Amino acid sequence: MTTLEILFALGAVFALPAVLTLALRGRVQERWWLAALLAAGFIAFSAFPIVQEGYLGFIPNHTQDLWGTQVWYDLVIVVIIALVFIVPRAKAAGMMVLPWVLAVGLTASIALLPMVARLFWLESRTTS
Repeated sequence: MTTLEILFALGAVFALPAVLTLALRGRVQERWWLAALLAAGFIAFSAFPIVQEGYLGFIPNHTQDLWGTQVWYDLVIVVIIALVFIVPRAKAAGMMVLPWVLAVGLTASIALLPMVARLFWLESRTTS
């Protein structure tokens, strides 16, 4: 297996517990520190392709064939769906939503994960 194939497989392996928890329980534990840790890890990982291929390096990946374009549309749709569910909670928790939505629109999960961590943190402060 190549390094990229291993990284691909690791993504599936690490997603499996969350997917199974959602399927079996209907909800995952909303821990702000876990979302922040995941955000930090993903941001650190994302730094490598950004440094190596530039901040627009994703464009060739999404424009080289129909699968790349399909993955692009999939990413855009998932970001919109995530924001549909997160924005009302974020507003209710007192977050300034516009900067977060702009950041998520420009970077997808790079900003979405910290947004979720911040939301969980704000919500945990109101419930404790």
